[in-house]
Amino acid sequence: MNMTAEMSRTLNALGMLAVCVVLILAYVYQVALYELPCPLCLLQRVGFVAVGFGLGLNLLYGARPRNYGLMLIAAIFGVSVSIRQILLHIVPGTGHYGSPVLGLHYYTWAGIFFFLIILGTAVMLLFEGQYRSAEQAADRQRFGGSNLAKVSFFLMLGLALVNAVSTLLECGPGICADPPTDYELIDKMEKDG
Repeated sequence: MNMTAEMSRTLNALGMLAVCVVLILAYVYQVALYELPCPLCLLQRVGFVAVGFGLGLNLLYGARPRNYGLMLIAAIFGVSVSIRQILLHIVPGTGHYGSPVLGLHYYTWAGIFFFLIILGTAVMLLFEGQYRSAEQAADRQRFGGSNLAKVSFFLMLGLALVNAVSTLLECGPGICADPPTDYELIDKMEKDG
């Protein structure tokens, strides 16, 4: 099967939407259930945002092996952090962090999703047809007409910004509390004001 640049763009946009869904669900738990992310959870979110950055580069400039390489590095970082957190809570009696979703905690789901990102990215690297420069040049001009690419790109951009603001509110300018109990910066501003 020969993958065209347009097919690659669609798959990259769908991948970005999947990453956005993971981040949105994390924010829903954070806001609705007041489950503040721990420092390791925040690092996993950074991994997802970095994967989104690689996908965004593919959407803006056409698929390139280096963009997929960036995604692989980000996903390896993310799966390493999630495995670290899984190992912290795997011993009976050590407890867990956060509410389970369908029987698994966020960090376990993150590990599964990062593994799937690594697998999907490796598969995408196999299709050389998406890298043809003539198709990429024409594909770059189509970005304005691709609603799926636009929506996924700007949604990811917004979620990255929300992640930065949320982390600043939770941790303030210093090191994040482990486990977090409140939004440090908001508490500090209320005490000062």
